[in-house]
Amino acid sequence: MFEWHQFTIQKTESEFVVRLWQHIRAILLLPVMVAIVIPAMLLGLFGWHTAGLWAIPTAIQPAPSILGAMSALAGLGLVVTTIRQFATVGRGTLAPWNPTEKLVVQGVYRYVRNPMISGVMGILLGEVMISVSVAVLIWFGVFVLANTIYIPLAEEPGLVKRFGGEYEVYRSNVPRWIPRLTPWNKGGVSHRSGQV
Repeated sequence: MFEWHQFTIQKTESEFVVRLWQHIRAILLLPVMVAIVIPAMLLGLFGWHTAGLWAIPTAIQPAPSILGAMSALAGLGLVVTTIRQFATVGRGTLAPWNPTEKLVVQGVYRYVRNPMISGVMGILLGEVMISVSVAVLIWFGVFVLANTIYIPLAEEPGLVKRFGGEYEVYRSNVPRWIPRLTPWNKGGVSHRSGQV
């Protein structure tokens, strides 16, 4: 009996290590690469303040950096929240190769369907405002465009296939990137027309 108990603990620890590695790998390959590594490489190659926006009056020069820091911090908050919800509620990662087992429709997901993407957009927009870099601005545009194409053509059909009507009801009530003003109540249908 004791040996079986040790095996169970070992199996649980082993599962924990595997899940932890899956999360770390997904975080490093997706939001860290998109929001930190690529912008840092672009700034290293092309420099800061390449947009010429620092010709604005000295008194308001700190404003873009302050707004950028606020945007980046809000985006980071969304990213951290969604990673936590994917792990605890959805029992999966943010990566398409290791998706959640359960549709996550609580917490921040009651306001917006893709808070991870919204969060990364917030981080990138903040980096654009702080760095005043044309290269980072272009990267932000590429990221938005890529997700504008990928999500409706690949991710959403996959979610419909995995979760069926549950996802379709959710999709018809919660916008893709720009949050609702009030949280969606899964029990009550408040169908909204059009999608963002």
